[in-house]
Parts: sequence; C-alpha cells; structure tokens
Amino acid sequence: MDGITINIDPVIVHLGGFALRWYSLTFAGGIALAIVLTLREARRRGLNADKVSNVALWGVVGGMVGARLFHVVDRLSYYLANPYQALMFNQGLAIWGGLITGGLVALFVARRERLPALKLADATAIGLIAGQMVGRLGCIINGDAYGGPTTMPWGFVYVNPGAMLPDALRGIPTHPYPVYEILWDLALLGVLLIFRRRGLPDGLLFLTYVAGYSLGRFGLTFVRQEAIWFWGLQEAQVIALVALALAVVGGVYLIRFNSPGAGRRKQPMAVKRP
Repeated sequence: MDGITINIDPVIVHLGGFALRWYSLTFAGGIALAIVLTLREARRRGLNADKVSNVALWGVVGGMVGARLFHVVDRLSYYLANPYQALMFNQGLAIWGGLITGGLVALFVARRERLPALKLADATAIGLIAGQMVGRLGCIINGDAYGGPTTMPWGFVYVNPGAMLPDALRGIPTHPYPVYEILWDLALLGVLLIFRRRGLPDGLLFLTYVAGYSLGRFGLTFVRQEAIWFWGLQEAQVIALVALALAVVGGVYLIRFNSPGAGRRKQPMAVKRP
C-alpha cells in the first residue's frame, strides 16, 4: 500500500473518564507559544505586558469556545446524533472560530484596558501563525483535518481505529492537509518576520497575516472533504473569502490614510482685500 501509514493512537492516556490526547497537547503548546511570542512583541512595541497578558487570557477563553462551536456547526449532523460529544473540547477545534471569537473578545478587553487596538493586533501576528503551526501537528495524529483521496506517494494512510476521519477514508492514502497548511504557515511566518521591521502603519502587519492565511486556507481547502455551504465551497473557504476581502479593504485604507499628505488639509486661498 502506497503512502505514509499513520497508526498512532490519538489518545495518549486515559485518566478515569478523561482522555489526554495528542491534539490537546499540541493545541496547548501552540497557545503557550503564541502568548510568549505575543508578549515579547508587545514589549518591543512599547505595550504594557501585564495588560496584554490579561487580553491574551480572555482571548484564549473566547477563542476556545468559538473554535469548538465552529467545529460542531461544520459537522452538525454528527453532533446532533451525538450531542454529548459537542462538549468534548479535546476532540476537534476550528481555527477560524478561534480566531474570530477570540479576536472579538480580545478587542473588547483591549478597549477596557485602553490598549491601542491596531498596535496590539500587530503584536499578535507572529505568535498566532507560529501557534497555529504547532497546533496543526496534533491534527496529523488526530485525523480530524483530513484530505481527500490521493495517489501521491506522501498521502497519509490512517489505520488506527481512534483516528477521527470517516470510515470510508480509513486505510487509503489521503492528502496530508495538516502538512500542507503547516508549510504554508511557515512561508507566511517568514513574510511577517521580514515585514515586521519595515515600519508599516499600525494594523497592517496583522492584516497581512489575515490576508496571507485566508489565501492559503481558501486554496488548500480544496483538497479537504468537509460540508459544502454554497457555490461548491466549504465553510472554511467562505470564511476565508470574507476575511481576505476585509483584510484587503482594511489594508488599502491604512495605506492611504498613512500616505504622505493624507492628513494635510488644503489651505484656504488668500483673499485679496481691495
């Protein structure tokens, strides 16, 4: 059988009724890395680290709720048949849900802490993309971010009964979607590291992250097999298009607003008195 066999139990150990999963471990590691890098960048940008830590804490809480909610909605038929599983946060999370709800909660808290929202957003960009890369490592074992069948020699063949992909895809080579996204995120991280010292207007680095991730997510999701929303597009692709459009519009506005002469007002013409 061609392909790379994945025969790792997604569960590391059972502790009573609780199951510690590789997915949970890598997800927690991704969050920790994102917070560390965000705090480091916040200090570099002159932001109050204590206030940023508070924003990060609430952002993580809001992000986890949203990530689970989006995952449940994306696989609603399964969770309607197994409603108790909807509360199992360690079995699957949607990155888009985490970014949207976590971002909204973080924005609300940042306003209360009187932190500059655009500068804070830029401070999160490096940490977010790095954390996502670590989190996706767990998907390789978990099998929840599965791709469609492929004849490529690097396809993943899931044979462990604990893997979360459908039974119809078990035992056959599938696109290693998590690896594709990790590689895209790595390239995006390189771009952000180059741009972060270019003196961009506040907010533009974060919008570059949003646009770059959205573009990659839209294209790469074509190899996945999830529920179709409309126009043949999956949930992640629809959200990616909206996010990309908002990022482009926001970026154009920031560039024009911060361009030389943008804030200058035309001086009234002198009126000659007779």
